[in-house]
Amino acid sequence: MLLNCDLGESFGAWKMGLDEQAMAVIDCANIACGFHAGDPTVIAKTLKLAKQHQVMIGAHPSYPDLQGFGRRSMKMSAQELTDTLHYQISALDGMAQCQGLTLAYVKPHGALYNDMMADEPLLNIVIQAIASYPKELKLMVLATARQKEHQALADTFGVKLMFEAFADRLYTDNGMLTPRTQANAVHDKTALMAQVRQLATHGCVTTESGKQLALTADTLCVHGDNEASIAQINEISILLTQSA
Repeated sequence: MLLNCDLGESFGAWKMGLDEQAMAVIDCANIACGFHAGDPTVIAKTLKLAKQHQVMIGAHPSYPDLQGFGRRSMKMSAQELTDTLHYQISALDGMAQCQGLTLAYVKPHGALYNDMMADEPLLNIVIQAIASYPKELKLMVLATARQKEHQALADTFGVKLMFEAFADRLYTDNGMLTPRTQANAVHDKTALMAQVRQLATHGCVTTESGKQLALTADTLCVHGDNEASIAQINEISILLTQSA
């Protein structure tokens, strides 16, 4: 499984995450496009880091919610959301081209990501937005119990999916992420490493009810927020290498 991380989420004088350290140990960088975090200079610096470490780059668009860090759901028409996605993807795509880089995929951020996984009509809109962009891009989505249905939907529009699993989150029985408002929604280090090992060796996770849920994941989401998270990425990388 490829390791992906949300990066480029600093803004102006405000610094978020340890991008320099995270970029050195991941495979895919989900780069904020300015609507929940990031700005032109941050985007340029993050792309430069990705180029230096030969990391695959993806656009990380969100609802237009800079104040709420893209974590608040918004009601948007299909056209409005499509235009919002194209605007953000185009910005990152153009900035990448300025550095001789090629944008490879899109991973929606925060509330938009959660909403599209819970609402098939919204997922349909996002898939069609990716399909209508004038460059072939993959779409990163959550690996759930319905991933075959999601792939069939994407196939209808000629969009390739990258299925993502989370190292640190407790899963519901249908493969969705347990809301952070619920107890034990975020794993401690021991549970996190056990879940990574289970995914790597058995292709499944243990859900909130104790059920074994099969998941086929192309990539694993990790975090580079602090020194402890960077150490965890390194441990996860070693574990995945040993399990290969």
